[in-house]
Amino acid sequence: MRKLGTIDLEVLFLAVKEKGTFDENNLENSELKRHGVGKILDTLASLKDRKFISLNSDGSFSITQLAREILWSANIPIWGRILRLLQIKSCNIDQITDILGVSEDKIKQELEELRKNEFVLMSPQRQEEKLIKIYEILPEGIQEIDKTDTQGFNKSNFRKVTLNGGIIEIINQIQNEIQKSNITEHDKNKIIEKVKDLKNRLEI
Repeated sequence: MRKLGTIDLEVLFLAVKEKGTFDENNLENSELKRHGVGKILDTLASLKDRKFISLNSDGSFSITQLAREILWSANIPIWGRILRLLQIKSCNIDQITDILGVSEDKIKQELEELRKNEFVLMSPQRQEEKLIKIYEILPEGIQEIDKTDTQGFNKSNFRKVTLNGGIIEIINQIQNEIQKSNITEHDKNKIIEKVKDLKNRLEI
């Protein structure tokens, strides 16, 4: 993935919010103005050079498909978009949901799987007298998302352990079959303990 800075992200997200095209007035009315005119102009020039935005005849700018493919494409799995975003900046759930335009429930589910795979770290931070969960990418997460640049997402080692995968149901069936079997109670208990240990290791 072509790396973005935090201000690059703000500009591209402004374009997404403005349905693809933004102008000087949109910039002036956004949080971007805190960076100053010089920094904004430098960022616009850099984004244009990298073909992430294009300049229109009326002086406005439009986000390109190349830029949309970074964080706002349905071709990229949600977990991949989350890791790409966290490579740019650490975020709370509200920020991730807002920037990616994905429902909070889906974001929470994906974040939990990423946390289990030790790709992201959640740390509570106090902001304005409130405890906010902040997510940041770990070195393993950086390595995994960087690898997708050359290998694609289908060959990723990202392992989802979810209820939808039927893992709990399969384990429960195994336990039931053990209980029905003719082996001794001692052997049954030994096997069931191993199954319980497996469930604990999978954190389900």
